[in-house]
Amino acid sequence: MTSVFEWFLSCSRAKKRVISVAIDACMLTFACWGALVLRLGTADGLIESYWLTLLLAPVCAIPAMIPLGLYRAVIRYVGYRAIWTIVRAVTLGVLIWAAVVVLADLFMPRSSIIIYWMAALVSVGGTRILGRWMFRQFTPMGRSYKNRHARCALIYGAGASGQQMANAFLISPEISPVGFLDDDPAIHGSEITGLRVHSLDEIETLISRYGVDTVLLSTRKMSMHRKREVFAVLENYPVAVKTIPSFGEVAQGKIRATDIMDMDVADLLGRDAVAPDQTLLSSCITSKSILVTGAGGSIGSELCRQIVRQAPIRIVLFELTEFALYSIEHELRDLIVAKQLKIQIVPILGNAQDRNHLEKVMRHYRIDTVYHAAAYKHVPLVEHNVIAGLQNNVFGTLAAAEAAVACNVSNFVLVSTDKAVRPTNVMGASKRMAEMVLQAISEREKTQYHSTQFAMVRFGNVLGSSGSVIPNFRKQIKNGGPVKVTHPDITRYFMTIPEAASLVIQAGSMGSEGDVFLLDMGRPVKIVDLARKMIKLSGHTIREEDSADGDIEIIYTGLRPGEKLFEELLIGDDAQGTRHPMIMRSSEAFLEWEALREELITLQRLITEADYEKIRRKIGELVSGYQPEKDIQDHLYIPSQPIQQIEEIHH
Repeated sequence: MTSVFEWFLSCSRAKKRVISVAIDACMLTFACWGALVLRLGTADGLIESYWLTLLLAPVCAIPAMIPLGLYRAVIRYVGYRAIWTIVRAVTLGVLIWAAVVVLADLFMPRSSIIIYWMAALVSVGGTRILGRWMFRQFTPMGRSYKNRHARCALIYGAGASGQQMANAFLISPEISPVGFLDDDPAIHGSEITGLRVHSLDEIETLISRYGVDTVLLSTRKMSMHRKREVFAVLENYPVAVKTIPSFGEVAQGKIRATDIMDMDVADLLGRDAVAPDQTLLSSCITSKSILVTGAGGSIGSELCRQIVRQAPIRIVLFELTEFALYSIEHELRDLIVAKQLKIQIVPILGNAQDRNHLEKVMRHYRIDTVYHAAAYKHVPLVEHNVIAGLQNNVFGTLAAAEAAVACNVSNFVLVSTDKAVRPTNVMGASKRMAEMVLQAISEREKTQYHSTQFAMVRFGNVLGSSGSVIPNFRKQIKNGGPVKVTHPDITRYFMTIPEAASLVIQAGSMGSEGDVFLLDMGRPVKIVDLARKMIKLSGHTIREEDSADGDIEIIYTGLRPGEKLFEELLIGDDAQGTRHPMIMRSSEAFLEWEALREELITLQRLITEADYEKIRRKIGELVSGYQPEKDIQDHLYIPSQPIQQIEEIHH
């Protein structure tokens, strides 16, 4: 039997269809004969008396089945959709046969027509179900779905998406689905695609009964709150929590139906999305010419994606790194083609510190709105490279802002950070100084008729940005640990990159006279708690004092240079609401332009002289609350030594 079935599978597609037609012809003839036997109560003389009626059964049915696609279905993948095709095809074939029999005045008991229809459904459908069963029982590929080495999985969500994925995984050598989990009590205990539906409360029993080690999330419409509740339950059990792709991802060819992915950490930290204000999204973008500096970065690239969706005339991508510029340019061009948009994409290689270059670009392309996302953001790196950080973050912002003023740009939006508030590091201090530059220029220019509207948007960490903690943890877990956390009490705010970019655009549309906007970052998260969740939901256990046989250890490496335990968004306590529920406005003190200008000249001179000690003192004079926690960490800094000591060294 096995060899016959394997021979059938090895045949060409055309030969398989011919064989299937021949089998169906025999089964339909037999079904018709059986219907007559059941109706008349005897088989004697049936063939001689009803040979034409029997012959017409396959002759009428097969031509009806072919156009309906019955012979295009692959037996090994027969599912509910294929069964519905069988029902339609058989019903149509029987109706045609009955009409021919009546019109030809052939004797046929009317009740036998119904019996024949039911028998035909059983015979035609049964052969395909039998074929599917044989495939799974007698072929290596078919048996793989029950491979004892496969991961036994529960699928969370028994809706259409979960059902489709269950069918896809039935022949997967990696995943063997054993049941559904669902929130709807009305379907608990029922069977869908051959798998029983359970409640989440049964998870412990199911793990014990089936050896479940994976839970696959198929519910895309689940609220963030419910997802966190599910995670809170599942993290107490030795199961990996994965996600399966959406139909959209599969349809676009981005991913296979059977591909599984690590959980989206946004589901642990995110919140239910607040619908954007479309007026705010479009007011500074639609039908306008847009410039994004740092267009290839984490925030800059997402800004570009969302800007394109608001239909600007053009978008100028200004980026220092060649590969980053190349990547975002090609991604946006593909997006424009896919959505059939008419938007000019202009990639410009350049340094945001070069005012002349920026001014030429802004003037040539008649820029209406600038989103300034070009900055050095990694705290330890800037702490080790103080001069480069100040030049880029402070004087780069100054160059971009002055170029915007010179070119009569309508709106200028700075992407800032919560590390600018009472900073303990150079990166945060440099971003606060960048905010002060814009505040001072805005105050200077507000009497002008065509003054540029400046806005600064301050927010915390974004999930998945380059160098962020999430990808690092995921890599460490994949490598078997240890997971490295700087301090047991370190706490951060998190936001998804798309949400942050959307709020930056909306906040920028409300900017006037140098406003500082603060984004609602949600709940603060202890980094060690995040590490624990990621380890558990990857299906591993934590190695600690009371569980020495755990899989992965968490170790503490100490705070990095310039790193704070806690971040905050507001310097004072005067935050005010705006028309958007997740955006607040703050009015914070700053130096007027003339005074700030003199300080910047002094700072630039100190940078030229590479006088790190005076640079630090100057930062402390300019930035309120700047309190560095360690000595100067710059890799080029050489502490001054007494003259006598130096002479002793030389001698």
